[in-house]
Amino acid sequence: MKKLILGCVLAACAVSTGHGQRQQAARVLSPEVLADHRVTFRLQAPQAREVILTGEFFDGRKNLELGADGVWTITVGPIDPETYHYNFTIDGVRTIDPLNPNLKTGSTASTISSVLDVPGDATEFYRGQHVPHGDVRTHWYQSTSLNSLRRVTVYTPPGYDAPGSEARLPVLYLFHGANADESAWIRLGRANLILDNLNAAGKIKPFIVVMPFGYGVDPNGGPQAENTTRFAKDLIEDAIPYIQSRYRASTDRTKRAIVGLSMGGGEALTIGLNHLDLFSHVGGFSAAIGQSAGFPKTFAGLIADPDANKKLRLLWVGCGTEDSLLAPNKGFSEFLTANNVKHTFKQSGGAHTWMVWRRYLNEVSPLLFQ
Repeated sequence: MKKLILGCVLAACAVSTGHGQRQQAARVLSPEVLADHRVTFRLQAPQAREVILTGEFFDGRKNLELGADGVWTITVGPIDPETYHYNFTIDGVRTIDPLNPNLKTGSTASTISSVLDVPGDATEFYRGQHVPHGDVRTHWYQSTSLNSLRRVTVYTPPGYDAPGSEARLPVLYLFHGANADESAWIRLGRANLILDNLNAAGKIKPFIVVMPFGYGVDPNGGPQAENTTRFAKDLIEDAIPYIQSRYRASTDRTKRAIVGLSMGGGEALTIGLNHLDLFSHVGGFSAAIGQSAGFPKTFAGLIADPDANKKLRLLWVGCGTEDSLLAPNKGFSEFLTANNVKHTFKQSGGAHTWMVWRRYLNEVSPLLFQ
C-alpha cells in the first residue's frame, strides 16, 4: 500500500511539475502593449539562431535578442494607436507569432500575419461601442455564370429584423483586395462596427452591405487577366439577384453603391462606371486600376455618356501617399478631370494597408444615399 501511495505522490508531482512548466511557458506574453504605447514581443525558441521582427509599425526589420531563459525579446515604439500586422522570421522562415491568437488570414498563404492592436482614441471609430449592432451573415449560392459554389457575407443594419420592418434599404456592394476573401471587410476592416457606430451617431442612413468573394478565377493560379470580367458576370447575373431575392434590397440604381479596395477597387471602378444603369455611387480605395494608357478603352462608355455626371451621385477615389498605387490613382483622377467627369480624389497619409481603408470607409459611408 505504501508503495502504491508513494507512486501516486510521485506521479502527482510529475504532473504538477509538468503543469508548472506549461504554466511558466504560458506566462510568456507576446505582444505586450505597455502603458506608454511601447510594445514588447517575445518568442520562446532557445534553439533558434536568429529571430527577426517585421511589421507595419516601423520600416525595415529588427532583431530580437535571446535571453538566458531561452526567450527572444524586443521592445519597440512608442507606437501610435492602430491595428497593425506583423511577422517573425525564425532562421529564415517567415511565420506568425505563436503566442498571439489574433491572426490576419485570407485566400492565399502569403497573407497570414499576426495582429497587433494598440488601443487609443484614434481607433474608437472601428471599435465595438455600447450602441445597437447589426448582424453579419454568410451565405453560399450557386453561380450559374461561373458554374461554381460561391460565398458572400452580408451586413444588415440594427433593426433590420424588427417586427413590422418592410422598407427596402439601399445596398453597398463592398469588395476586398487580392489574397483576401469575402470575410476580410468584417475581420480586418471592422466594417460592421464602423457602420454600427455611424448609425448610432446619426451620420448615415441604414443600408445593407454585401461583400462577395472577389475572385472570378482561382486566386492561386487562374487566368488573372480574366478576373474582373468573370467576377462582374457573377456579380450582375448571380450575386445581385441572389441578394435581392433574400433581402429587402432596393432595386433602384440610385440606392445601389459599389466600392472596393486594391484589386476590389479596380473591380468597383471598372464595373460601376461601365454599368451606370445599375450603380449611382462608385468608389475605389487604393485601386488597382491599371495604367493610364488603358483608361480610354476601359472607360470608353463613361466618357462617351453625356449624362454620366447626372447618373453619378458619387465618384470617390482615394489613395495613401506611401502607396505604390498612388501614381495610377492620380493618373485616373487626371483622366476623369480631362474628360469632365466630376469626382473626388483624396490623397492621405499611409501605405497599402487596412489602416487607410478603414478610415476611407468611415469617411465615405456618410456620403452614400444622401
